[in-house]
Amino acid sequence: MSLEVERNVPGSIILTELERDALTELANIGVSRAASSLRKMVGQQVMLSVPSVEVVSQKTAGALIAEREGNSLVAVQQEFAGAFSGRTMLIFPQAKSLELVRAIVGSEIATSEAKDIEEEALAETGNVILNGCLATMANILHQPLSVSLPQVKRGTGERLFQLDETSTDSGLVLFLYINFSILDLDIRGYIAMLMDLPSLEKLKVLLAQFIASVMDEQPDQHSAPN
Repeated sequence: MSLEVERNVPGSIILTELERDALTELANIGVSRAASSLRKMVGQQVMLSVPSVEVVSQKTAGALIAEREGNSLVAVQQEFAGAFSGRTMLIFPQAKSLELVRAIVGSEIATSEAKDIEEEALAETGNVILNGCLATMANILHQPLSVSLPQVKRGTGERLFQLDETSTDSGLVLFLYINFSILDLDIRGYIAMLMDLPSLEKLKVLLAQFIASVMDEQPDQHSAPN
């Protein structure tokens, strides 16, 4: 999929294999920490993983998620700002939202009660997962980020990824696939980081610096004694 998708992306920010692997690793460290926090919240085993990462246009992102998950989606959104800025969303099918809420607050809760607290539970879950990813990236890349409070949005993929009226059609999305398992509930979801070209270029520079620092450390760790 990546080769076809990335034709829509400027060559300056197409991820190399090393950059893609590094970003996937950072995301997995982040969601692993988020899973630990969620496990403490719900008292149950929570498994989160990020199997792959892509950079796509906003138009492609909306079409891709609609093709995979349909048109009824729910997203938790947060703004972030720092060396690279934008907004990030945790997205999954609307049909799974009540199941997720019941898994988090307790399966014995009535459906009517679950609906009453759905927004709050979704916002808190999204906050834990998104902050886990953003905080990990910020710490490992040594770049502070400020993050806004979470907001819950619903709609189609096109609506979730729509451009602001003042924006051009050059918006780009760092698209992270996420596997979410809690109790017996398995949800395929997505973390989307919407950034402009300068922010993605800055992130790419920081990734290159991170990779270089890791590569520099490896000879010392594996060098044979004299």
